[in-house]
Amino acid sequence: MTTNELRSVAEERAIERALVQLARAMDDRDWATLEDIIADDAIGDLGNGRVEGRAAIIDLIRGYLDRCGPTQHLLGNVLVDVTGEAAVSVAYVHDLHLSTREPQTTFHTLGDYHDRWERRDGEWRLVERIKRNRATVGSLDVFDA
Repeated sequence: MTTNELRSVAEERAIERALVQLARAMDDRDWATLEDIIADDAIGDLGNGRVEGRAAIIDLIRGYLDRCGPTQHLLGNVLVDVTGEAAVSVAYVHDLHLSTREPQTTFHTLGDYHDRWERRDGEWRLVERIKRNRATVGSLDVFDA
């Protein structure tokens, strides 16, 4: 492999790692890690309209996750394309949410994350996340904690 090819693989891997860190941080309710990876001026649409700014995105996520039991966000079929200091990624997401009161009550989404990234201060930061749900399964009652 050439130096440029190795650099490209390393950049793609860094973004894949950040994707996994975001998913695990949501499941661990590790809001500090979300703050570290999401850019302050990020925009997002997680399926219910556009929000602007890191704080608004994290508040939206917390609005769901603080009201349910354990969750698991699984990512797959990740594709990353890096162009200089910017990148785009797409990944399948299957998230599972359990009820705090009735573990047999579940809610799943099957969808895709469409993300834009920028390198800022030497680190890849999420600057846009669009979640496109393909399907939902289960009951929104899981969020009635």
